[in-house]
Amino acid sequence: MPLRLIFMGTPDFAVPTLLELVAHGHEIAAVYTRAAKPAGRGMKLQPTPVEQEARRLGIPVLTPATLKTPEALEEFRAHNADAAVVVAYGMILPQAILDAPPLGCFNLHASLLPRWRGAAPINRAIMAGDAESGVMVMKMDVGLDTGDVAMAERLAITDAMTAADLHDALAPLGADLMVRAMGALERGKLQLTKQSADGVTYAAKVEKAEARIDWNRPAREVLRHIHGLSPFPGAWCEMALDGEQVRVKILRCEPADGSGGPGDLLDDRLAIACRDGAIRILELQRAGKAPMKAEVFLRGTPLKPPMRLA
Repeated sequence: MPLRLIFMGTPDFAVPTLLELVAHGHEIAAVYTRAAKPAGRGMKLQPTPVEQEARRLGIPVLTPATLKTPEALEEFRAHNADAAVVVAYGMILPQAILDAPPLGCFNLHASLLPRWRGAAPINRAIMAGDAESGVMVMKMDVGLDTGDVAMAERLAITDAMTAADLHDALAPLGADLMVRAMGALERGKLQLTKQSADGVTYAAKVEKAEARIDWNRPAREVLRHIHGLSPFPGAWCEMALDGEQVRVKILRCEPADGSGGPGDLLDDRLAIACRDGAIRILELQRAGKAPMKAEVFLRGTPLKPPMRLA
């Protein structure tokens, strides 16, 4: 018999899981998400992607500012859910909430736990040069991504992948994994395994202060840094354009031949020297402009050596 679930999630990454649970016949008693925020030119309140989908599906939506009050707990219990599914909700669940559903609360996490517990596992896996990532379903406890693991799926990370690419690959993979986990839970067949104490790393939130490109690093590290921060916040450098230093975000690149001083422009196709090796810029974005392919940028702003990016 399908489960009665509370779904808790906020960004685009969570939407496929919500849709798959509905498609597989589970009853979503309520959706919890973060409150709408002002966005866009008119600063109108913008509901989260999960709220937009939930309202389209006719599912009740709640946006509590906290889950730590007796009132919030009473409301949560009143849904009479068998379990809760949590995907990038963005709010800590206190013990009383975790204990409320009789079958527990289950989180979809975008890493191969215990590696990359925390806020930014997709970005950090790419930036660290990891060969693979994945998704895991775990039964939540009060620790930071420390719960027992139910299921996992792995995915290779190539040097061509940006954070957006990996996000878009993991979201449907995770949705399928959570549906399988809830199916096993429904049948009483879900097995849990304790996380290892070895290999624990923390995926700290990405700060804008770490986005500047350091051309003194080896080319592969520069490439992974750029891709791990693409599209947001976007790794950046400065170029001398039209007689002034202009900040430019680099959104996509590839390995290139050649060598030179770190930051040197090596040809007229945006190959840039690093400490060891070089990268070629494939996509970039000037401040206040839309992202563009390198060839489009070069048609309007032809560049050639000697020039150094800072």
